[in-house]
Amino acid sequence: MSTFPTFITCTDLSFSWPDGTEVLDGFQLAVGPGRTGLIGLNGSGKSTLLKLIAGELTPTHGTVRTAGEIGYLPQNATLDTALRVDQALGIAGTRAALLAIEGGDAGEEHFTAIGDDWDVEERARATLDQLGLGHIGLDRTIGEVSGGECVLLRLAALLLARPDVLLLDEPTNNLDLHARRRLYAAVGAWSGVLVLVSHDRELLELVDRIADLRDGEVTWYGGAYSAYEESLAAEQEAAERMVRVADADVQRQKRELADAQVKLARRKRYGQKMYESKREPKIVMGARKRAAQEAAGKHRTTHSQRLAEARERLDEAVEAVRDDDEIRVELPYTTVPPGRGVLLLRDLELRYGARVAGEWELRGPERVALVGRNGAGKTTLLRTIAGELEPVAGEVVAHVPLRFLPQRLDVLDDDLSVVENVARFAPEATANRIRARLARFLFRGAKADQRAGTLSGGERFRAALAALLLAEPAPQLLMLDEPTNNLDMASVRKLTAALDAYEGALIVAGHDVPFLESLGITRWLLLEDGELRPTTADEVLADR
Repeated sequence: MSTFPTFITCTDLSFSWPDGTEVLDGFQLAVGPGRTGLIGLNGSGKSTLLKLIAGELTPTHGTVRTAGEIGYLPQNATLDTALRVDQALGIAGTRAALLAIEGGDAGEEHFTAIGDDWDVEERARATLDQLGLGHIGLDRTIGEVSGGECVLLRLAALLLARPDVLLLDEPTNNLDLHARRRLYAAVGAWSGVLVLVSHDRELLELVDRIADLRDGEVTWYGGAYSAYEESLAAEQEAAERMVRVADADVQRQKRELADAQVKLARRKRYGQKMYESKREPKIVMGARKRAAQEAAGKHRTTHSQRLAEARERLDEAVEAVRDDDEIRVELPYTTVPPGRGVLLLRDLELRYGARVAGEWELRGPERVALVGRNGAGKTTLLRTIAGELEPVAGEVVAHVPLRFLPQRLDVLDDDLSVVENVARFAPEATANRIRARLARFLFRGAKADQRAGTLSGGERFRAALAALLLAEPAPQLLMLDEPTNNLDMASVRKLTAALDAYEGALIVAGHDVPFLESLGITRWLLLEDGELRPTTADEVLADR
């Protein structure tokens, strides 16, 4: 990296949240040209680092320096629903000036507002079209677009601004397969400096290098994510081999120390026997005894030191082997017998136009995948079933306790600790029981007392999931909206295993087809053009 110009420099960077939770301490970073994929476990500080670079947070100590304009797309990219699209794109003032001039007002302030940007509308429409948003007019309001389209609008605003450095934090969250393709193309075509935080493997294949943030330090790997995996696998194989070698050395040093102690004991017994039999002059035996004690002391010290050094090498070798904690999701006993009625939708009409004609029924421990493009109404349907939204017409009848984990994880109160949030859902549960459950989600000790507002995206997911699963009564219908959005790959595997063991009914809305297939889905439903109809995984993939 040192042979290239540096666009981002972090020097002795430290940051702690107001409650004292430390995220970074003495952190160093230098980022040069090209596309950098920043990866790391949930809670390692990736999102916090991007906020520090973007100026959204102020370091506790140290400095952040950047060359040129910074463009930043946060992980939870939300927009004011009352904004017009041109306001969200940052071109409303320029458009207004153009319209004023076209209307005959030649005021100097209008020309100043436009500058050299006379083609701003054409560029805006071209950028929207590039991201698959050509159908969205510049005068529409944000309240009329989906969560995924909001993400792409935020990205469109950044592309229009043409910053020198672009920071993207989990940009594929909430995007359907088509929108992801558009995002991949935009990232692939980006010619400036890009730092990208993501768990999307396909997106990480577009980067030039991987920066692995672990234990407060960054390790660099050349190439895309697949090259990183190969390098890491080779490193781990070598580290595990070193552990075996170091462990064998420890065992050998233990044996040599034991053998030396046996020999010294034999010499001691022999010297005592000679002393008692008085076969040699007393002065000779005394000298021999002192020499033997000195030799024994040196011998013991040498072998003990060798053993200590061998153990130190073993500790260093073990430290190099990654043994990352993974969440242990133990879902409550929620068996639903086959054939039992779980959910009934009857002539349901939703806000924003979607509908479920006639009767649709969920029975037994079925597993339903709900798919469809951004804006089709998947989240609206789940929120209506959960009782968060009133239907325009028709009814929802739930026959069992249900829980809904929303896309934006707003079930948590940011001002409360993780423990206090869980207690809200299970007021009868003891503090010990709550902490025991949270420990399985990697919230141990002081981490469980951390304020929810300071958690990373993945940590928020774990806390929200723990809160819902410990809720009373336990859910026999679990509804998840884009559950893999903020999880690292290890946590996705663990979540898959946990949901595989779940014995209740399941409805999962998402765009990650491989993840959905891993859940043993029994029914695939496509929400398209306002109608809910059966589909298959093959049809979904073919439509990419």
